[in-house]
Amino acid sequence: MSQVDDNVLVSLERQYASGLTSSDLIDVCAAHGIQLSEATLRKYVQLGLLPRSVRVGRKGKHKGSLGMYPVRAIRQLVRIKEMMAENYTIEEIRRDFLFVRTDIEQLEQTLACIFQALLSAARGRRRDATDPVAREVTRAKQQGQELVTHLSSIESLLIRRSRLSEGQREASRAAAS
Repeated sequence: MSQVDDNVLVSLERQYASGLTSSDLIDVCAAHGIQLSEATLRKYVQLGLLPRSVRVGRKGKHKGSLGMYPVRAIRQLVRIKEMMAENYTIEEIRRDFLFVRTDIEQLEQTLACIFQALLSAARGRRRDATDPVAREVTRAKQQGQELVTHLSSIESLLIRRSRLSEGQREASRAAAS
């Protein structure tokens, strides 16, 4: 499996900000060397590894609707595939990783929206670069990024610890038999 650079993920998240259809998601994965079939996608959604699609109506008479996956599904899929390449089982991924990853990503997106709204309001109020409100928003944004990074580090430590204890249990079982 090929590694997907974070810059590529950010670009894809911008490109598909309004969401992706299942075929878009499969095409994006294929373009980056990640194998994903429609059946696997459905399985991951059923297991709670990926968010469910949301039905979005299309403009025009008799156009129907499309199932759209949130853009964060790309990043989650990449991480799932990386973990599987590291020999994690689906059950380990569900138990050890996704219990908090989605929440961290949603926090990051929510903070980005909040900071963008605050900066827009500050700019509308005053055009001066020395505006104390803009400085405070910038400072809070940095703190938010530090928080997200710290939470991700804690999550990584928990995953490693879980993986180590799993290995120790397997070693104990092997030694006992």
